[in-house]
Amino acid sequence: MESRDQSETPEPRPGTGWETVPEHSWGAAQPPPAPARPPAAGPPPPGAIPRAVAAGLLSLSGLGLGHVLVRRRGRAAVSWAATALLLLVALPADPDGVPAALVAAYLLLLVLAGADAARIALRSDAGRWPRPVLAAVLGLLLLAVPVGGTVAYGSARDEAVEQELLGRLEEADDLVAKAAKSSFLLSGPDYRYALTLYRELAVDHPGSRAATLVPERLEAFYAAVATPYRAEKHCEAVEPLTYLRTVPGTVDRKLLGDLAGWPDTPLAEALYDCGVSRLGGTTTDSGGKELGTLLRTFPESAQAGQVGPAVSGEIRRQAAGLKGAEPCTVADQLRRTSTLVAELPVTSLPSLGRQARDAVRDGVFACGVDEFKDKRFTEARQTLTDFADTYKEDGREKHARDIATAAEIAEDRPSAGKRLPGSGRPGGARMELVISNGAPNDVEVLYTGPVTGTVKLKPCDGCERFSSEAAGSAGACRASGTSFPKARLRLPAGEYHFLYKHGTGATAAVDSYSSGSRVQSGYTYTSCTYVVERDRYGLDLPTVPDLSDLLKPASAR
Repeated sequence: MESRDQSETPEPRPGTGWETVPEHSWGAAQPPPAPARPPAAGPPPPGAIPRAVAAGLLSLSGLGLGHVLVRRRGRAAVSWAATALLLLVALPADPDGVPAALVAAYLLLLVLAGADAARIALRSDAGRWPRPVLAAVLGLLLLAVPVGGTVAYGSARDEAVEQELLGRLEEADDLVAKAAKSSFLLSGPDYRYALTLYRELAVDHPGSRAATLVPERLEAFYAAVATPYRAEKHCEAVEPLTYLRTVPGTVDRKLLGDLAGWPDTPLAEALYDCGVSRLGGTTTDSGGKELGTLLRTFPESAQAGQVGPAVSGEIRRQAAGLKGAEPCTVADQLRRTSTLVAELPVTSLPSLGRQARDAVRDGVFACGVDEFKDKRFTEARQTLTDFADTYKEDGREKHARDIATAAEIAEDRPSAGKRLPGSGRPGGARMELVISNGAPNDVEVLYTGPVTGTVKLKPCDGCERFSSEAAGSAGACRASGTSFPKARLRLPAGEYHFLYKHGTGATAAVDSYSSGSRVQSGYTYTSCTYVVERDRYGLDLPTVPDLSDLLKPASAR
């Protein structure tokens, strides 16, 4: 550089608009004189462009250094405030990050700040900048601050996302742990929500640390849902295991792996064990639902093959109980078992239906007989009448009707129920009993003794009611020219009980009437039924006579 004397006045630079003032005219207390004319526009001073580049780069860092160097601290403060606001919003990093609008506004502000600092540096006399190139290099280096901050923030945000996902995983784990402590009926919603969390982690965030842990958590999930099965509470395990079979419909089978098909065998075992354990129960839920589900869902399973023998054995076991003290209770069990069999797939167990129906038939008969022996004559009559009406082809139909007849007589005459009517025909001599109807209404006569049966007599045309028992005893079945309906019975000797039931043509006041008599060998017997009107209360109501003396020997043989 060329040196010159300080007292020498420099020559003015043409075209710059700058006017040189002698140095001796600058004093400490005196301002420089005003220019004689306005400065003329021209090219920037030498070195202005490097200074502008340096100022712009220094302002792009967000630290406002470009404005500081051009002595615009107020504008630098704007950059400081914007950077502080961004840091306040961004830190600490969270999964949601910084709003995009805020980031865009901040970047725009940095660009504007850099452009403004460069503009000022380009037009200012920055002679005091000794090394503008060094300042530019520093500006480039300082650009690493926002870039590095962005990278660090992105990493922190990713970690925040990972922590949030791990938090969701922990939430699902806690739900599963809590649900495993209560019944599936109460914990089902918790299990379903936990499964939703697992599925979302695996599907929506496949590369996260939480997603890599989902397969392991699903194994624990299946184990928790199947807790009743592992505790051998098979009836309680049916519902949760059934739910597990539906999981592949909502979760990708690739994610589930072997878990997708795991519930089949445990569910088949639970259905079988639960259904068999309920056979013969005292409620309507006697295992049919579980066994039916097993046969329909897993027809080829080993457990399905065991259903037939198990149910058949249970029917035999129950049927053996008909010989015990409570055949009616056993009959009810057999009815429930028969209903269970009817609900099972027909093609799976074709022979069980007949076995169950035969056992129910035996149970109904045994129950009716037991009711008769226990003097519950009304129930016995109803039970055995139903038996005879339902099973007309059964060899016990006649015997059932005889017992029902004896039970009906015993309802009015308890002594008729002292002995159960026999099922065979007694041998030996038989005596004839002729029963005539002298009443204007039909009559059904029920009898029981060594033999049991019923006869029906039509109404007697022309017969009338008698005014007194004496008149009836003297005139019943004796009017000449009258054809009295008759029934002839041949009875073995023994004690008999009769029930006379007046039917069509009788008034409501004519009730059924029972009596008893003994039939002895060597006699024939006659009996006549008639109606006596007796007016005890001035009501002129008809009644039947005392028939205890009507069955009497007609002749000896």
